[in-house]
Amino acid sequence: MEKTDTAALPATSPTSSPNGISRRGVFALAGASAAIAATPATARSYGSGFTHSVASGEPHAENVLLWTRYVSDGEATLQWQVSESAEFTSTVSEGQVQASPNHDFCAKAIADGLTPDHWYFFRFIAPDGSASPVGRTRTLPQGPAQKFRLAVFSCANFGFGYFNAYAHAAESNDVDLAVHLGDYIYEYGAGTYPSASQRHPDRTSAPVTEIVALADYRLRYATYRSDVDLQRLHQVLPMVSIWDDHESANDSWRDGAQNHQRETEGDWEVRKDIAKRVYREWMPVSDKPYAAYDVGDLATLFRIDTRIEGREEQFSVAKVIEGQENPQAMLAALNAFRDGDYADPDRQILGEDQEKWLVEGLAASTSRGATWQVLVQQVLMGKLNSPPALLDLLGGNVPEFVRQRLLASALASQAGLPLNMDAWDGYPAARERVFKGALDADANLLVLAGDTHNGWAFNLSHEGEKVGVEFGVSSVSSPGFETYLAMVPPDQMAGLVVEANDELKWADTSQRGYMTVELTPTRATTEYRFVAGIRQRSTQLAGTKRITCEAGSNTLTE
Repeated sequence: MEKTDTAALPATSPTSSPNGISRRGVFALAGASAAIAATPATARSYGSGFTHSVASGEPHAENVLLWTRYVSDGEATLQWQVSESAEFTSTVSEGQVQASPNHDFCAKAIADGLTPDHWYFFRFIAPDGSASPVGRTRTLPQGPAQKFRLAVFSCANFGFGYFNAYAHAAESNDVDLAVHLGDYIYEYGAGTYPSASQRHPDRTSAPVTEIVALADYRLRYATYRSDVDLQRLHQVLPMVSIWDDHESANDSWRDGAQNHQRETEGDWEVRKDIAKRVYREWMPVSDKPYAAYDVGDLATLFRIDTRIEGREEQFSVAKVIEGQENPQAMLAALNAFRDGDYADPDRQILGEDQEKWLVEGLAASTSRGATWQVLVQQVLMGKLNSPPALLDLLGGNVPEFVRQRLLASALASQAGLPLNMDAWDGYPAARERVFKGALDADANLLVLAGDTHNGWAFNLSHEGEKVGVEFGVSSVSSPGFETYLAMVPPDQMAGLVVEANDELKWADTSQRGYMTVELTPTRATTEYRFVAGIRQRSTQLAGTKRITCEAGSNTLTE
């Protein structure tokens, strides 16, 4: 693995143990009411002072956002410094920021006046003179650029095991920017996901209940951010990130979520606003719902929200066939749905304002001469149907409820409907509008996607024209097809899915990991990196897979 030109790595943060909060601490906090959990006393469950190291994000050519958390008895004024050396012999940018209990003691500042395409070190200094761990960050290129490398992550569930993908990326030290596509945390209570039998015995999230209130979301982020490998990733790389559904609730959309019950969990708008607020407190992000980042003349990264900014409610195949007594009646209902509600030309996943911004941004990017137009977003854009042969292959080896789901998927595929209505596949008109915008802009469209826990590589097309490529990243720790369909050998499962989908060129349905994406003026190359496991802390890889797209081809090559 080739290293990019980097600054030296700062010392490892000493602020947390490998397992985060102690088991005793989890159960003590679990009994606290929401009111108690909002007090500074609970904020000190992870100690006082700089409790969660440092982070950076929102990089541009001349500025970057800095983050830390400093817990004290009240509001504290922190000094921040940016230097070209880890010893801080001189500073190139500095200022002050408040760490306040109103924001769970999280503090964010914008460091301006920086040099483009440059690595820097940064730190915070408390009123008592104590210093945070030293972080490392970098600015984006401006003008001609020959190479830029991303490390891309998605779906990190604390309870399933260790975040070895984060650890490997930080240790490898061969990328310029971390990109997180969502499901940075999960909202479930203990015993749900993972189940009691699946949960790693040393990985318990606080609180042990599902997170609904402000204090709950804050405590869940505090648990995740106590992980030393996640801290290290944030310490050494700037990050561009966007939420998916589990930062709020499973299968969320603009006006609700599958895992939100109004009668017991209150108003969705309140919960959604809390989720957004706490995400923006604990993450090195701006408050903008979507944004663009210019990587010199190499690329424009478009961070978009396909989840809650403008998304209409997901369709459900189960609801379409509900009440139908035989496969023929089910298929008839699916055909009617396909030609009716599913074909709605005005259906939205981005919302009108964001969609207009994106299409105009694609045109502006190509007009300024950027080679690549990269969508940093959550869910698969490629067309993915269920393999028709899967149900026959499984025979009688599956529970009845699994058989019914597979039957519904097979019938949907027969009706020309996709496998996953929660992805862009559930919003075909919106996808076609974006594809048309990319073609009109003559874009080199490169889509990054997470959410599925598995690895994918698609060619994307619109009305017979090549429109771009998509790289879907496997999960950091959340389980994939290998858990739900364990009776099918992984290679056979991946082969069936690829065979059933013309635009899908490669899939991995059984491994955890992350991917790097290297952008140059002539090609984009993705390397899928699969960790050897997640039950033990390790940076050993089980294997890699490289796939390339030549600039101007809108086609994948291996």
